[in-house]
Amino acid sequence: MDSVIVFVAQYFLYLAVLVTAVYWLRATTPVKIELIGRFVFGGVIALALASVASRLYYDPRPFVSDHVAPLFAHAPDNGFPSDHALFTSFLGLTIVSYSRRVGAVLLVIAVAVSAARVAAHVHHPIDVLGSFVFSGVAAIIAARLSRTKMMSALTARLSRGSRPS
Repeated sequence: MDSVIVFVAQYFLYLAVLVTAVYWLRATTPVKIELIGRFVFGGVIALALASVASRLYYDPRPFVSDHVAPLFAHAPDNGFPSDHALFTSFLGLTIVSYSRRVGAVLLVIAVAVSAARVAAHVHHPIDVLGSFVFSGVAAIIAARLSRTKMMSALTARLSRGSRPS
């Protein structure tokens, strides 16, 4: 069972990237352009929130604070927030507004990755919960930004193949 936990904790992140890439490749050009904007702006916001939070709150990893052996080697640094949970949940929360089914699949992957990282003793539940909150805030802000008139006009111009002036 430990090998399954390690595999999910370390490699399901790539499954989330693959699912997202397949969805993006099959999307229409305007959706592709809008998604790129949401991923870039939302990703920067999510990373900024996580960076600030990690400076404000220190949570030693379970293998340090609880004196348990992790299932895989990891640096004994701050566990808050979880980068893996942040990334996978951000993908799911961004895609869910376009496709509930694909977004739900991505969120299941995010929960699996998060649970596995907790089970592997490299994160506490608060680490992954914080990541979900930060990615949710970032996804909402990116969605609102993408609905502005300027972004709508830019998406329309790019999807027609002309360059904005």
